[in-house]
Amino acid sequence: MARRAADHGLRLPAGAIGAMRAQLPHVSERVMSAVISEVPSYTNAFDSRMAETIRNAVELALGGFLSLASGRRSTDPGAPGATAATGSYQLGRGEARSGRSTEALLAAFRIGARVAWRELSTAAVANRVEPAVLVDFAELVFAYIDELSAAAVAGHADERATLGRIRRRRMERLGRELLLGTGEQVVGAAAEEAGWAIPTTLTAVLVPEAHARSVLGLLPGGTLQLDEAAELADGTTLLLVPDMHDRRRAVLLRALGGHDATAGQAVAWLDVRRSYERASRARRLGLGPDTDLHLTELVLTSDARAREDLRVRVLAPLAEVRPATAEKLVETLRAWLRHQGRREGVAAELVVHPQTVRYRMAQLRDLYGDRLDDPDEVLAMTVALGMPVRPVPGGRVSAARPPSRPGRPAPRASPPRPGR
Repeated sequence: MARRAADHGLRLPAGAIGAMRAQLPHVSERVMSAVISEVPSYTNAFDSRMAETIRNAVELALGGFLSLASGRRSTDPGAPGATAATGSYQLGRGEARSGRSTEALLAAFRIGARVAWRELSTAAVANRVEPAVLVDFAELVFAYIDELSAAAVAGHADERATLGRIRRRRMERLGRELLLGTGEQVVGAAAEEAGWAIPTTLTAVLVPEAHARSVLGLLPGGTLQLDEAAELADGTTLLLVPDMHDRRRAVLLRALGGHDATAGQAVAWLDVRRSYERASRARRLGLGPDTDLHLTELVLTSDARAREDLRVRVLAPLAEVRPATAEKLVETLRAWLRHQGRREGVAAELVVHPQTVRYRMAQLRDLYGDRLDDPDEVLAMTVALGMPVRPVPGGRVSAARPPSRPGRPAPRASPPRPGR
C-alpha cells in the first residue's frame, strides 16, 4: 500500500526532509489540536488511554511519509510505509472499541491531512522546493493519507464485526439463561457481561425465522434473540422484548402485525419463562397474535386430557340418548350456561323458538335432575362445555369459541342462574 504511494517518483532534497523531520512533534500537536476542536467525537479522546495510541499513530504516519518523500522504497513489511499502515489499521480497531464511528475517523484523517499539508508545505517552500516538485509533494501527501485512512477503516470494520459477534454470543447466552430460569445472580452477571440494561418486564414473542430480521428492526435495541434453543420448534425464532407492558403493548402488537407472530404476556424480566410457555402453547393451538385475548382458551386447554375426562363425566347422562338428539341437547345446555338460564337469550343464539328451549331444558332436567342447580356441577359443565375441543393431527388440541349465529354478537361466558 505504502509502496504504491511512493510510485510518484518524488524525491525531496535532503535539507527539506531534515527541516520537516525536525518539525514533526510540532506538526503532530497541531494535527491533534485541530482534530479535537473540529470533530466532536474526539473532544475528550486525548484525556483517555487512547491519547498515547493516537499520538503515536500520528507521529508514525508522518515519519513514514517523510521516509517515502525522501525516496526510500522497500517491500519489507517493517518498512516505514507498511508500519504506518499497520498502525492505522490498529488505530481503527481501537476507535471502534472506543465507540467512535467511521465517519468521525475519516473526518479526523481529512483534518489531519489538511493540517499536515499546510505545515509541511510551509517547510518545503522555506527550503526552496521547486513548484513542480511541490505539486508532486501535495499529490503524495493526499495519496498517502487515503491509503492510511483506508487501512484505519478496514481495522474499524474488522473490530466492529468481532465485537458484534462477541456481543451476539453474550446476548444469546443471556437469553438462554433467562429461559432456563437460572437465578438472578447468574442472569445478572450474564446481563452485565453483555452490556444489557436490565428492564422492568420482558415479553416473549415467537416469530418465523424468515420474519425475524424485519420484526427486530421495529423492536427496542435491547431485544434478545434465540434461534437455536432446544425447545423452539423448527423454523421459529424467540424474541425477548424489554418493557413493552401496559400501553406499550399496543405498539408491540402493531409491530408484529403481518408477521405471523405470537406474543406472550409481559412479565417481570426474571419470569420470562412464563411468557414463553404461554406464547408457545398459544402458537400450538393456533391462537394469536395477542395471547392476552385468549386466556379462556388457554385455561381450558391447559390440561386437554383432564378436560376431556371432565367432558365425558358431564355428558354421561346423555349416553343413552340418540346422537342427533344428544347433539341438540348439548348445544342447548351450553347456550343455557352461557346465558345464565335466560330462555330468550338461548333461543336467540340457537335461532329456535323459546318453547323449543323450554322443551329441551325439560329433557335435560329429566336427565340431570338437581345437578343443574348445584353450583359445583354447573361450574364443571361450564368448563367442560365452554368451548368445543377437538383433536388435530399430531396429537395436539385445537380450541375454538362456541359457534354464534351470523349477525349476532358472540354471547358472554358467564355462570348460570340455576332454576330459571
